Amino acid sequence: MAGTRVKARGESLLAERFAVFAEALLTGVWIAVASLGVVTYPAAFAAGARHLRRRIAHEGGGLRAFVADFRTALRRGWLAGLAGWAAAAAVWVDVQAARAGIPGGPLAGAVGVVALIALVVAGLRAAAVWEPGARWRTLLAHAGQRTVLDPAGSFLLVGGLAVVPLSAWFATPLAIPVLGAVAAAAVAVEERYRHR
Repeated sequence: MAGTRVKARGESLLAERFAVFAEALLTGVWIAVASLGVVTYPAAFAAGARHLRRRIAHEGGGLRAFVADFRTALRRGWLAGLAGWAAAAAVWVDVQAARAGIPGGPLAGAVGVVALIALVVAGLRAAAVWEPGARWRTLLAHAGQRTVLDPAGSFLLVGGLAVVPLSAWFATPLAIPVLGAVAAAAVAVEERYRHR
């Protein structure tokens, strides 16, 4: 009898984990669609992360809640998206300088790429803890600190980000739902940091 209860509990735990994984993949589709506005990706990830936090906590949610969170996050989140594209453009210039053979170009290109990766990780960490009413500037400043103070969590997110292009290389449509897995990884990294 006790063995049956343990098995049932184990099966329900497996079912719960699979349900969260499936929800993360669906959330990736929502994030991809919401990111089509080019500068809307921080708000899309914030809404996706909040949706996944609600799902893990067994609270209500769904597409309507995601859309409401996305609209709220977008009010100032588009500025964070614009800043992200500006940083990417600056790194592109650094890489072009490195390719052109300008003295110090390879070092500037390498530093730029590492800085861009750190900014992306900080952006994911900020989106993972976003709540309505939070200021993006404050979220990003604190996320930058956590990016440096928690290198293990930051490297986990770099690995999660690497899965997106690898999935696209394997089968292009896979990159879309994997965005939800990256958002779930950011939520997990932030929870891990909070409990340390």
